[in-house]
Amino acid sequence: MNAKALSQDPHRVGEDREKVLEVAIGREVRAFRKQQNMTVADLAKASGLSIGMLSKIENGNTSPSLNTLQTLSHVLSVPLTAFLRRFEEKRSAVHTKAGHGVEMERDGTRAGHQYNLLGHIGSNSSGVMVEPYLITLSETSDIFPTFQHEGIETIYMLEGAVDYRHGTEVFRLEPGDTLFFDADAPHGPEVLVRLPIRYLSIISYPQAN
Repeated sequence: MNAKALSQDPHRVGEDREKVLEVAIGREVRAFRKQQNMTVADLAKASGLSIGMLSKIENGNTSPSLNTLQTLSHVLSVPLTAFLRRFEEKRSAVHTKAGHGVEMERDGTRAGHQYNLLGHIGSNSSGVMVEPYLITLSETSDIFPTFQHEGIETIYMLEGAVDYRHGTEVFRLEPGDTLFFDADAPHGPEVLVRLPIRYLSIISYPQAN
C-alpha cells in the first residue's frame, strides 16, 4: 500500500517553549488575525504597531504589554482573556493499567463478548473524540449484530482469527492485521474462526459542538 504524504509528523519534536505564555499568546493573535482575513500589515495599520513587533508577538519572541494586548483585543474584536486560553487549557492523559479498563455494555453484547473501554478524554482542543476498546470474544454465537455509527474505526488483531464484515466485504483478520474503515457502513464480526479472539478497536469521531 502506497500512502500519501501525511500532513502531521508524529515524530516532530515539540517546541522548547510550548507552554510559555508568550508562545500561547502569539498563536492566538495569529489565529484571530487569520479568522478576520487580515495580513500582518493590515493589523499593523489598524493597531498602530509595527510589522516587526507584531511578527515578534505572533512568533512568541516578545512579551507584549497589557496596553498592547488591549489594543489588539479591540482591533480584533475579542476579549483580552481570549489570548490566554491556550496557555490555560488543560492537556489530559489517561493511563489505564492492564485489566483495569471499564467494561461496557454495547448494543448486541452477549455472553462471552467483552468490551473494555481503555480510556476517555472529553471535550478537548483537537475537536476529535477517540474511544479505544479492548474487545474479547471467547464464546461462539449463532447471531452477530452489525454496528453502524459515525466516525472512523481502526481494528488491530491481537489473538485468534475472525471474519469481519464491512459493508458488502468480509475480511479474515489474524494477529497483526489491521482494518481501518468508515464506521458509517454496517460492520462487525461475522464468523469466529479461532477462539479466543482479542482485538483493539479505536473509534474516532468529531466532537459535538
